[in-house]
Amino acid sequence: MVLRPRERWTALSPVSGDPLTFRQMIAFGRRFARADRGAWYSLAINVIWPFLVLFTRFRVRGGEHLPASGGFLVASNHLSFADPTTVTAYCLAHGRVPRYLAKASLWDAPVIGSVMRSGKHIPVYRGAATASDAYRDAVKAVREGECVAIFPEATFTDHPDGWPMRGKTGIARIALETGAPVIPLANWGTHHLLPSDAVLPRAFPRKTVNLIAGPPVDLSDLVTHTPSREVLEEATRRIMTAVTDLLIGIRGARPE
Repeated sequence: MVLRPRERWTALSPVSGDPLTFRQMIAFGRRFARADRGAWYSLAINVIWPFLVLFTRFRVRGGEHLPASGGFLVASNHLSFADPTTVTAYCLAHGRVPRYLAKASLWDAPVIGSVMRSGKHIPVYRGAATASDAYRDAVKAVREGECVAIFPEATFTDHPDGWPMRGKTGIARIALETGAPVIPLANWGTHHLLPSDAVLPRAFPRKTVNLIAGPPVDLSDLVTHTPSREVLEEATRRIMTAVTDLLIGIRGARPE
């Protein structure tokens, strides 16, 4: 029997829930999906991952919830500029290459623009007449079987204790139109590695980053061709609640 990458990884995961050791972090990277990443996206992954191995320790759970094939959405909370790197590593290690919605100005930046184009990421033209293009392109990507990763808050949380804010309804709209599953992902610890107001990472001591996915959010009773604002807000609330519940499990505390 041929095992998928996440099934091979399961046997190496610490049963106690402890962070991965240095050697396990290296093994984690060896299981990254490599097909269809694009040359520049692959280069960025290959350059950044060794730094994460050196300066972080991952605690990973829930990879079995990521579909092995077909389009789906990943909804993660947002704490730091480091979040796309850790979420990407998590998805890659479980056999999927994530595509991101990101501000369109990145496509004009040297090197970064090449990475965004190579990785088939989706530009968001905020406030422009073409803003709907991002929604259209995200729907197309999901229907073509891609893993599309979204930070529904659209910016770093401003909650003083780091809990997720209210999400934007874009991810709900994409999910309801495509019928694709939404996988909630709690990402905790990146704000210690690279605080939102920091210029350089705080590498020492090594930071622990928790990445835990949950089962698909149940939106089946909300599916409709023309969802109302109320339906979109309810779907978004369910998605953000699922992410928050995973964070509660990580942190052992509840938001006030």
